[in-house]
This record gives sequence, C-alpha cells and structure tokens, in this order.
Amino acid sequence: MAPASDTPAPYGVLYSADPVENAPTPPSLDALLTPAVLFVRVQWVDLANTVRFRVLPAAYFRRVLAAPRPGISVAEVALGLVGLACAPGVSAVGEHLLVPDLASWRVCTYSPGHASVMGWFEANVPSPTAGLAVPLCPRTLLHRLVREARDKAGVSFLVGVESEFILVSATRPEPVYVNYADWSCSAKTRTGSVEAQVLEEIAQCLLDAGIELQMYHAEAAPGQYEVVTGPLAPLEAADALVFTRETIYNIANKHGLRATFSPRLHSDSCGSGAHTHISVHDLSSPTPSPAAQERAGDAARAPALSPTERSFLEGLTAHLPAVCALTLPTAASYARMADGIWSGGTTACWGTYNREAPVRICGPAGHAHFEVKCVDATATPHLALAAIVGAGLRGVADGALLSTGDCTKPVCEMSEGERRAVGLGGERLEARRLPKTIADARAKLKADSVMREALGEEFVERYLGLLERFLTGKDEKESARKLMEYF
Repeated sequence: MAPASDTPAPYGVLYSADPVENAPTPPSLDALLTPAVLFVRVQWVDLANTVRFRVLPAAYFRRVLAAPRPGISVAEVALGLVGLACAPGVSAVGEHLLVPDLASWRVCTYSPGHASVMGWFEANVPSPTAGLAVPLCPRTLLHRLVREARDKAGVSFLVGVESEFILVSATRPEPVYVNYADWSCSAKTRTGSVEAQVLEEIAQCLLDAGIELQMYHAEAAPGQYEVVTGPLAPLEAADALVFTRETIYNIANKHGLRATFSPRLHSDSCGSGAHTHISVHDLSSPTPSPAAQERAGDAARAPALSPTERSFLEGLTAHLPAVCALTLPTAASYARMADGIWSGGTTACWGTYNREAPVRICGPAGHAHFEVKCVDATATPHLALAAIVGAGLRGVADGALLSTGDCTKPVCEMSEGERRAVGLGGERLEARRLPKTIADARAKLKADSVMREALGEEFVERYLGLLERFLTGKDEKESARKLMEYF
C-alpha cells in the first residue's frame, strides 16, 4: 500500500479551459442538414428573456446561408419588446439582420424534425462607430466581453448552471403541483408517475443533444426539481441554457404539465434560482503587477485561490449590487433574495461552501470555482453572464486586491466584530448591501460607472428603460400566476 499523502487528491470531476479544446468549430451545412431535419428554428432571446424564433424549412434555410450576406430580416423592436409593449426608445421603425451562428446548432430532440440555431443581430447598414454590431444584442455583448477577457487580461471562463423549476398540472384557479414531497426524496420520482417520466425524458433529450447532464434531483418546494448541466465557455453555456429550458418546457407540455422557472411563487415555500458556476483560467503565466507584488494580505484572505481568481472575486463582489439588475431583472426576483433561506442572503460577500453567501467558493484548492446564487431564470442568460464576466474582468484587469474575507457563517448572524474581521463592518456593510427591489437594482446599475463602461452606455440606457412592473399583478396570487404562465 502506498503511504498516505498529507495532500489529498482533488475531488470531483475536474475541467480545463483549454482555448483550443473549447473553441467550437462550426460543422458544414451539409453535415447539419440531414434528411431528419425538416425545419430550422432561427432563435434569439430578447432583453426580457423571451425566447423567440422564426421557423424556416430546411431547403429555404440552405438558400439563406448561400446568400452573399446570410440572415433574415427582423424588426428592430424584437429586442425591446416587454410582453406586447415597446420599451422606451424602441419603435416599429427599422430592421436588423438576424445571422445564424452555426456553432450554436442543436437538433431539437424534444421536437422531432426540428433543429435550432442561435443568431447574431447585425445592422443592415454599418454605423461609423459600431460597424455591423448591434449594442443591444445579448450574444454580441457577451461575446465582446469574453474576447476582451482573453485578449486584454489573458483569462478564459467555464460556466455551468443549476436549473430549478416547478412542475404543475394546472395554474388556474389555483396551481396544482405534481407532488408535495421534500428535497431529494425518492417520493418525488416514483416509477410510473408522470413527473418521473418527464424528468427521464428531459434527461435523455439533453444527452442526445450533446449537452452534458451531470444530474437531476428533487428540490424542496412542492413539485420542484433541479437539472444540473456541465461547464462550457460562456457563449456556449448561455446558448445551452436556452436549449435546456426549452427542453424542459416542451417535454413538460408534451405530458400535459407546465414547467415554471418563476423565482418564487409564494412566500411560504422555496424559490427557484439559476445558480451559475463560473471558473476563471489563466491562459498563460500572469505577469506580476505592482498590486500583485503586495498581495501578502490579499493571499491570506483566500489562500486556496490564485491571484487572478482573487482579483475576479473582488471585482464581482464589489459590483454585485449593480450586477443584480441583469441577473435578477424582475420584481419577483427579490422575493427570493432574503436571509436565512439558502438563496445567498442580502450582502455582497463570499464564503467557502456557504450557501448563505451570494458568491460561494466550491471545489478543491487549485480547481476552485465560484457559484453565483443571485441569478434566476427571468434573466436573459447572455446578459446575466455578461454582467458577471464584466464585473469580474474589471477586477482582473486592475489587479484588484481582495478586500473582504471568507464568511464562514451568514453575515446576518455575525456580530459587528465578526463583520469587521471580514471587511464588512460599519459603512462597508451598507455599501455591500444587495438591492431589495428591482428599482433599487436599476438605480445601483445606473450609479456604477464600471458596469456602465463594461456593458456599454447605450445598452445600459436602453436596458434601464424596460418596464419595471412587468408581470406584476394586483396581489401575490395574481403575480404568481402571471409569472408561472410566462416563465
């Protein structure tokens, strides 16, 4: 028997972010358009996280891609609709070109005969400042920030997501949940039950579509489940999340159920989040900066993290109150963000395996990643990741020193002395308070010059114009029903 080592081996499945390995090579159109593909859904996700698409017969899709400039015309208002209303600054005038991105192609395993492909929005005519790019396009925004991270900071990312949702058999006059069993209980997946069939079919559809399914399990609220998918590069991860949610919606519908990702249906049960796991990878040996040479205290705060990871964590937590405007974009989002319910709490902080911190450090030393808990499925995936990447990237670019310590207990349970010990005492605690309402979140985004610069002034101005009371009813019951039927 080999002698025991003082350093245990890293646990869990380990992932690397090799830039070559994770750069998708678009396959040829002939390889994609097999005889089994009859229709192609050219998709986009707007600023209010509505998945929209145009269905093209396979033969016409081939003709579109053979054009000198491939794409289909879509009204400019497509990105600025909130329900059936136009956000301020958006009108019926103007068109964009929606350009299929073949790297995002997936066969719709939940809808035989169909395939889906995400699109980029481009201007019909280049502008003097942005060229063909459309600043409001969520995929373009995320792609730009990931490229900046690679080119300017020498870092890349991997992202995986936990998708929580609830299955109901009716929404009116009252929701009817498929069961009332508890967290991880076998009673929630009994053989022969419709919910067990739905979950197995969802799992198989994801696997057949080439998405790494790590697990699914029962969650705590009535009829609530979770699907966990593996890490991908940010743009791929956001696209895969759109496909995952569409799979869940469609398979539930096929079996006469409705799946809802609503953040929190009622105040007396658990909410549903989209906990986002992100790891940061140096593409080359980082060049020491003056700040990096003074990292003794910084390293002591988080010795298991690399200097780059600590800088990313500082940028993320420092700007997390503003990030929430994109990761928690509806009024209902804030009913889930409370202390004491394992949703991340109300203070922008971090903690090792602390489920009451909005940023939880997971994984063994040398293979750590960050779980961002203040994200839900009302957020457009590409925008949520753009906000997280943009905040953390600023910390990496600045060589920011980690200014807060490991919260080994919930901040709401700490004494003033304990809060000061982790850098959250006095006025610092107030500065790190997460927003309590969507209006508060948008005010924090508007006041954060770093996030405005990262996301772009034009984007932030238009995004802040979205209707704040979208899907808000006259009371909790009506609001819950609206959310359940929309998300």
